[in-house]
Amino acid sequence: LFLSFVLEGAAGSRINAARDADIGQNAVQNYVLQKNDYFVLNVLTNSVGTKYSEIVLDRELDREEQQEVVLLLTAVDGGSPQRSGTAVINITVLDANDNAPVFSQAIYEATLPENSPLDTVVVTVSATDADEGVNGKVTYEFSGISDIAKQIFSLNEFTGEITVAENVDYEQESKFEMLIEGKDGYGLSTEAKIVVDITDVNDNAPVIHINSLANPIPENVSPGTEVGIINVQDADSGNNRQVRCSIQQNVPFKLASPITVPENP
Repeated sequence: LFLSFVLEGAAGSRINAARDADIGQNAVQNYVLQKNDYFVLNVLTNSVGTKYSEIVLDRELDREEQQEVVLLLTAVDGGSPQRSGTAVINITVLDANDNAPVFSQAIYEATLPENSPLDTVVVTVSATDADEGVNGKVTYEFSGISDIAKQIFSLNEFTGEITVAENVDYEQESKFEMLIEGKDGYGLSTEAKIVVDITDVNDNAPVIHINSLANPIPENVSPGTEVGIINVQDADSGNNRQVRCSIQQNVPFKLASPITVPENP
């Protein structure tokens, strides 16, 4: 005898009583379930004296650990010699949404040059879910993001790919931190952090400001007399911010000292 059924999370499942052509003591008197890790057997008697059995879940099932359980149930009579019959019971463990998505990294770090073209891929996040079907399908969304970052970055909810959606300007923002949520089909979720460092590109020319200027200048002014003060600024950073000034040749003026622009503090 071969019997197959699906366990859908019930605490116990009743098995149809075994049939024996004999009667009285020679009919079915007991049931025995082969030892296993998950189920125990209750043997009961109905109102007309027929023995039947219930398979009862004794320990929680985990589909990710074992997807199918095979049991051997034996029915024995009370005759002499004693006779028995067996049934093989295949229990298919259905999936429950008991696993939240898990990101491959807790923190994703990326470096992005300013002025990167639109649709440039910044980083791709990835989360997996041990469940199956809808329970294991992961989608992504921003769960913590500034208004500026929301305009600059775009997230593909199905692939986890973050791309550039608007021009990136180092001088406006040099670092972004965002939170991304990975969510399965029925709402279990987890978060990962994204850190994007923007690198400077030499996209700003130095700007000269004339703070003061003596004009006109008397022809008999003494050499070394200060005739003007200038200030130079560059919005870039690092080496891109370093500026060296010089004055045109063949004019009766010189810079009192080389002018450089210090690094950002």
